[in-house]
Amino acid sequence: MQIIENSQFQAAIDEHGSQLTHLINKAGNFDYIWNNDLWPKHAPILFPAIGRSNDDAYLIDGKKYEMPQHGFAADYDFEVTAKQADAVTLSLHSSEATKNNYPFDFELTVTFTLTDKGLNVSFTVKNDSDGDLSYSLGYHPAFNVPIANEGAFDDYQVDLEPAQASLDTYEIVKKPNPYRSGKLEKLPNYSNGIVELDHEMFAKGLLIIKNTGIKTVKLYSRATKHAVTVDVADFDHVTLWTKEGANAPFLCIEPFNGLPDVYGDLVELKSKEDNQHLDAKDSKSYQINIALQ
Repeated sequence: MQIIENSQFQAAIDEHGSQLTHLINKAGNFDYIWNNDLWPKHAPILFPAIGRSNDDAYLIDGKKYEMPQHGFAADYDFEVTAKQADAVTLSLHSSEATKNNYPFDFELTVTFTLTDKGLNVSFTVKNDSDGDLSYSLGYHPAFNVPIANEGAFDDYQVDLEPAQASLDTYEIVKKPNPYRSGKLEKLPNYSNGIVELDHEMFAKGLLIIKNTGIKTVKLYSRATKHAVTVDVADFDHVTLWTKEGANAPFLCIEPFNGLPDVYGDLVELKSKEDNQHLDAKDSKSYQINIALQ
């Protein structure tokens, strides 16, 4: 476990999956990040797939490769490549094991840096292959709701900026695993940039908001002075989720570059909807800033 801290915050990052497990407000002595067996994860990294692929697989030039839900990065130990008091960098390199699922040479690097405002998480994907690298990248942090045990889940709102008149989500169907249907529906409980949270809105599962230029997502309540604001400007979609049917006291705010499959046939990797692409030997970085109050 890697611990980083500054005068205001402390973060713990598990080398297994490079997963943020704690993000502590020192003055208030509380954790922003979810820790409970009701959902035994905290903030998994989604790479090189997001959500479900049909038959948990995909095609490369007609050849079938298995791909677990949300990819495999969360299942591997990352190497610590740099460390200082308030920052740590971890990397995952392709290996013979990863090539069973994803026959490419790559490096995924994640840097966690604490600031006086919160936590910056930086992702860099490097293509070490000789051809195109097609991939999805997402982040899946679960925040405690209520924050600091102040208020109740239904007291909280999500502010999506810039505000828009209406927002669409991708309809989810259970087969029994969740896939996109290919249809759109309206984001529930939404008005003028604000989503009023309740558990019923998650009865069908995750809410993937269609790309509309959302820059920041703020979780807050009148019941507390504390809040979490996630800058998602580098990502095409933002997803809201909590465990359905469980009245779970957490909310995941998930930036996505990539999408689960529409239910149906296997899809060629290079044509997966909203996948990212890198030329040979190229790299690309993505930033997520989590501002904490």
